[in-house]
Amino acid sequence: MGPDGAPGPAVPWRKVLWERQPYPDNYVDQRFLEELRRNEGLRQYRYWAVVREAGFVGEQLSCVAIFITLWLYMEQSLLSPETLLWTSLVCALLGYGLHRALSAPAGCEPRTRLADLQSAAIFLSFTFGFSPVLKTLTESVSTDTVYAMAAVMLLAHLVTFPYARPAPPGSLSLNAALFASVCLASRLPGALHTFAMLSCALLLFALWPCLLQRLRGSAPPGQFTAVCAGVCVVGVAGLGSRCPGGAALLALALGSVTLLCPLLLVKLQRHKDNIHGPWDEAEIHEELGHLA
Repeated sequence: MGPDGAPGPAVPWRKVLWERQPYPDNYVDQRFLEELRRNEGLRQYRYWAVVREAGFVGEQLSCVAIFITLWLYMEQSLLSPETLLWTSLVCALLGYGLHRALSAPAGCEPRTRLADLQSAAIFLSFTFGFSPVLKTLTESVSTDTVYAMAAVMLLAHLVTFPYARPAPPGSLSLNAALFASVCLASRLPGALHTFAMLSCALLLFALWPCLLQRLRGSAPPGQFTAVCAGVCVVGVAGLGSRCPGGAALLALALGSVTLLCPLLLVKLQRHKDNIHGPWDEAEIHEELGHLA
């Protein structure tokens, strides 16, 4: 090597670390960029496929709106707890029958009817027994604080909900929704109102996602999309009957989540530029299972 650091032409450069060569450590030759790869493994999204998956987000947002609407009706004495309990029972039986009728995923052993009946009986018994306690749970807390806690918990439920695989729902999202339900139910007139509200919350936030996940995996895509759209329409219409401003905000949020955000995702894919090359970390592809 000469005094200016330029290597002699008779010594070819090799990309190895274990051999001493008359080149600087950061030297590369003209073949360096020949191994450049752009957007390797890039997924091409289709707009309506993304809209279909985003429908699950809009549907869960509508479930929260439906729950708030039912609470408003009970809080204003426009809906009796008996009516809500009988309606929830009929919906639960219909949903359970549909869930049993749909084929279970491969490798998943279905629960027996006796186990399902025991779980339902235990929940209903404990909830009914503790309803008077839950009714007075937040008596020492101001109403504004209770409403603020319920709003934060419902937001936490939406943020932490496992949209990719919601059956069963994540423990954090389910606990947040049930905590918000307890906060709101404690502001209702009686213990039976509290029991009806908590039973409805379990139906909406725990059992309904399981049925919807089974429907997404077994039913044709059009049926799943129709169910999500129907839930969104019910959520907007129900909330609009008591709070038109809230219904307008909900409709705007649903349009943004299910239509605008997928459009932005698809449009921005053309600007994605991931580069890979010899500077990446080495990946070991050799099968090492025989060493275990």
